[in-house]
Amino acid sequence: MALKDTVLSRPAMSSAVTIVCALGLLYFGRPVLEPLVLALILSLVIAPLIRVFNRWGLGFLTSTVVSLLLVGASIAAVGAVLALQLVSVTKELPHYRAAIHTKIERIQELTERPFVRLAAELNAVSPLSRGANHTASTGLPRNATQAVPVEIRTPVPAARDTVARFISVISGPVGEAGLVFVLLVFILLEHESLRERVLRLAGQSDVSRTMRTLVHAAEGVSRFFFSQFIVNVIFALTVSLGLWLLQVPHALLWGSLSGLLRFVPYVGALVAGLAITLFVAAIDPGWTLALSCMALFAVLEIIVANIIEPKVYGHSSGLSPLAVIVSALFWGTLWGPAGLLISTPLTLCLVVAGRHIRALEAITILFADTPGVSEAERFYHRVLAGSSTAVIEHAQAYLRRNSFARYCDHVLLPGLDLAVDDRALGLIDQAQQDRILSTVMALADTVARASGGHRYGAWRRRKMSLADANIGAHLRQAREARLGTFQGSLDVPLHSVILCAGFANEQDEFLSELLALALREVCDDVRSTVLGQPQPQQVADKGALVGTAFIMYPEAADLEQWRALVADMREHLPDATLVTIRHSNIVAPSHQAAVEQSVDIVLRSFEEGLAFVTPGKPVAAKR
Repeated sequence: MALKDTVLSRPAMSSAVTIVCALGLLYFGRPVLEPLVLALILSLVIAPLIRVFNRWGLGFLTSTVVSLLLVGASIAAVGAVLALQLVSVTKELPHYRAAIHTKIERIQELTERPFVRLAAELNAVSPLSRGANHTASTGLPRNATQAVPVEIRTPVPAARDTVARFISVISGPVGEAGLVFVLLVFILLEHESLRERVLRLAGQSDVSRTMRTLVHAAEGVSRFFFSQFIVNVIFALTVSLGLWLLQVPHALLWGSLSGLLRFVPYVGALVAGLAITLFVAAIDPGWTLALSCMALFAVLEIIVANIIEPKVYGHSSGLSPLAVIVSALFWGTLWGPAGLLISTPLTLCLVVAGRHIRALEAITILFADTPGVSEAERFYHRVLAGSSTAVIEHAQAYLRRNSFARYCDHVLLPGLDLAVDDRALGLIDQAQQDRILSTVMALADTVARASGGHRYGAWRRRKMSLADANIGAHLRQAREARLGTFQGSLDVPLHSVILCAGFANEQDEFLSELLALALREVCDDVRSTVLGQPQPQQVADKGALVGTAFIMYPEAADLEQWRALVADMREHLPDATLVTIRHSNIVAPSHQAAVEQSVDIVLRSFEEGLAFVTPGKPVAAKR
């Protein structure tokens, strides 16, 4: 047994060792990997610009050089403007010194006053305070000597020391930027060669999949950065304009700084807002301007983050909001500020690769903007968990945009098919079956109430017993209780009634009631019945009222009985068009030809049935 457990744990141990080795490589290989990854991501960003110049007739080498010069000149121009603004701020700081000192003293007074008052009250009631006061009143002890004050002066640094310190501070970032630029140049120049090498590493059998991965990663990163660049530029201009209207000094500097810092996910906007607020609070004697700037920045950030970015980006990032935060935390911990900057595009590349590489599929499942499950699978997961509220809320939102027939075809019936398959395999226990039944009951009752005149947004759930496992029979009985035994009047025009019929079993009755609910969205008089059951004498001679009869598709074992009942229905409904629906999830059965001979038309979905009874809409049918 122990040996078996050891063998079973080997894959898990191997995966854990692989993850630890990968994390160690990322952490200790930072000096090499960080500039390389930065250069690769920048090459993906600049590649669309190179393609634009290529379309204009420039050669590849010329397009690359022009793109690099254009990007470099733009960065240099922005850097020069920001540098001039920073120099101007440092020159004007002495003019703000008095306001800064006053604001600091006021803050100290507000924060220290409660503690000073508390200390004074404690000293007043403390016995030790009396002795201390007595000693203070008598002056110094006789043997004590006056302390000699000592003043420590820091020598003024020489110009050479200042230059050396400045160079030591900027040498690291400048050196890394230079290394990234050199790598970027060679990556762009060797773009075709690098792609061929990657394809060769992947093997000839995976060329198409590798090409799709590279293309999707490049398109995703380029689209994300372009959208982010446009949004941040507009944000910077708006902040600059707002600060200028509030008469804040160096509004362009602070607006540009806020736009640049927004490239860092979540943290950047917070830092920019705090920096602007602290600067204004320091230079302005009062608090009104600082609070106004804080409100301006907060309102703009809320609008951009919650309204503009979702519409502009859409799913351009390809990542869920939680994935953006987790990736920023992960890469920021490993690689510092540079990791924060490249966290989103780097994680996006891994997510795109996970769509084509099985080893990285877990990253795609965890971090992609969608969990990778269909509407039907999500419905099945919710009913399996008994989340009836979530199922009903999703159905209500879905039905505001689509028909109930489409909901049945794409969500409800495929989801229940998954439940049937798992039940046949013994993967669902009795408690889960009860939860599924209860949730589907609540959903069906909600839709039935909505079709009876209530809106999908306003409903009250009616409690039903699990003993009533036949949901279709329950819905039909509820409609009969509301509309009468015949589910409506018998004094109606000829061919105006649509009839839905099936065998007296849970599946057929449920499907016929669902179809009746779907058709009732466009038809006023839709009724249901059970095949083979005797009908009251009042309706025996009312067959001419039925214009269309939908009959549930039979199982192979019930074919002969079904054909006999359909023939009997054709005799009693001579003017009705007999229709059956074979859903797309049903593979063409062996008895398909016999079914087609028994009815007038075979449809493939509830949506086709809805189109069939709606005048003016064509329907693809199979005779």
